[in-house]
Amino acid sequence: MSERKISFEEAFEKLKEISEKIENENLTLDESIALFEEGVKLSGYCSKILEEAKQKITRLSEEN
Repeated sequence: MSERKISFEEAFEKLKEISEKIENENLTLDESIALFEEGVKLSGYCSKILEEAKQKITRLSEEN
């Protein structure tokens, strides 16, 4: 994952592409590991965004 901030949707789409590549392409072990590592980072990034959204929704709900 690059250092620039990407949207949740971009990160999720990239994660799907990585998953499909690992499942469907004949990759070397090194290529598979590199893609898996990128996928783990993207997954963490997506989880963080979702957790922040959940917290924001909770705060907004408590205000009303």
